Amino acid sequence: MFRNITPVVKNLLVINILVFLVANYFMPALDDWFALYNIQSELFKPFQFLTYMFMHADFWHLLSNMFGLFVFGPLLEQFLGPKKLFTLWMVCGVGAGVLYSGYSLVQYRALEDKVLTFEANPDPEYFNKLVIENRGYFTQEVFDFVDRFSRNPENPAYIEQAEGLLKEVLRLQDHPMVGASGALFGILIAFGMLFPNTQLFLLFPPMPVKAKYLVLFYGLYTVYNVLLNSPTDNVAHFAHLSGLVIGAVLVSYWKKDRTSFY
Repeated sequence: MFRNITPVVKNLLVINILVFLVANYFMPALDDWFALYNIQSELFKPFQFLTYMFMHADFWHLLSNMFGLFVFGPLLEQFLGPKKLFTLWMVCGVGAGVLYSGYSLVQYRALEDKVLTFEANPDPEYFNKLVIENRGYFTQEVFDFVDRFSRNPENPAYIEQAEGLLKEVLRLQDHPMVGASGALFGILIAFGMLFPNTQLFLLFPPMPVKAKYLVLFYGLYTVYNVLLNSPTDNVAHFAHLSGLVIGAVLVSYWKKDRTSFY
């Protein structure tokens, strides 16, 4: 089975595994340097649009991404050629990072404006609205505080505490992104577009399914999670969606000239 791994897929697997081992067991500081931080963060560096792809949160995160590359990558590399497979992986990964950063910045700025609005007019009802919108960042005790604040809206201590809680939510939103999922979703959409009727056998549930239906399911599930935008979900679904879109555009462009495949 491993003898069938194509060169680019093999090299990507080796690099990602080696980086994971080094970052977790020898140089933990790599996470602070190479993860993709929000653009407004002091820790953000432009090269992180590239390096974040080779960092992973834990073993299972690494395994899921590398397993997808291992399953779908070799056939794509044989069909597209090593240069195009590598281009697809890198463009989808970097592009997903760029688009996700823009998306995160818009979300951060929107919440920041709401926090400033509250600070200008510390209204308990408005604070309660923000708590409900971002309830995934709060513990259950915050609702007891909301009740006390509502009954004492002029209390300076309560106003200060409310401002502190909202600033903590802003701080929690300033977390980095890692992983090759954006690149992998580019691989998935490419496989679905180029081999739509290929039968794949799923592990869970154990059943066969055509590639086009599997990709459609992942696409719809990703869109659903982007629209849901749950604050308790630490998965960068918009990056996944970005990888799908970029991959689809890239493959569509390549398919215009069939002679470019080799």
